[in-house]
Amino acid sequence: MANFSYEIIETIAVLSEGSKGWKKELNLISWNGRDPKYDIRDWSENHEKMGKGITLSKEEVQTLLNALNESNYF
Repeated sequence: MANFSYEIIETIAVLSEGSKGWKKELNLISWNGRDPKYDIRDWSENHEKMGKGITLSKEEVQTLLNALNESNYF
């Protein structure tokens, strides 16, 4: 597995918590020293382990918000 670094710049929201203490979070994260992006994934309590997730740019988040606002699902 390749080495990488990350810094959680801001925790925006905890979306849910599993029975084993892992939390699904929306964070602003800098990966490998790059500009921060929005990130949704499961994290262990101490943020040392992570699950698979999705990383979105500001533009992608705006597109997602627009799509959700325009949907009739909510």
